[in-house]
Amino acid sequence: VDVFQAWCGPCKPVVNLFQKIRNQVGSDLLHFAVAEVDSIDALEEYRGQCEPVFLFYTGGELVAVVRGADAPLLQKTILKHL
Repeated sequence: VDVFQAWCGPCKPVVNLFQKIRNQVGSDLLHFAVAEVDSIDALEEYRGQCEPVFLFYTGGELVAVVRGADAPLLQKTILKHL
């Protein structure tokens, strides 16, 4: 989940990375979503930040958090949890 502030928007460059990995591993294994923190109370702790935050869930549980648009780290995290 790409967690973002309304004033800064979702991290568009990372969408391409997720699409590339999704094409490699299959669409059933990887799902990408965006969530605006101002409209979701459960994400309140991520408000007021100007860096992208990516939350990784497996089986409905949070398994990893990556701060910043670090493509190699994002790819490593995705592949680790698949």
